[in-house]
Amino acid sequence: MPNIESAKKRLRQSLERRTRNRAAKSTIKTAIRKLQASVEAKEFEKAKEQLRLLSKLLDQTASKGIIHVNKASRAKSRLNHFVKKASLA
Repeated sequence: MPNIESAKKRLRQSLERRTRNRAAKSTIKTAIRKLQASVEAKEFEKAKEQLRLLSKLLDQTASKGIIHVNKASRAKSRLNHFVKKASLA
């Protein structure tokens, strides 16, 4: 445990940020699972809407620095490819 006041404050701040970041990452993972479930259930219209919302969520999370911009871009690309491939099959 920190003894200096500034170190105590940094600890409080890092705990708050960690909680916020974990919640944001969890939201993304949940949205990805829902998208994959929609594709597996062959609900492609619903999946396309979820993909649109998920893309927005990934961009917002990347802009806040919670995930890297390239990771967000890569995830969007992979999920878009996943939905398109499944809808054509």
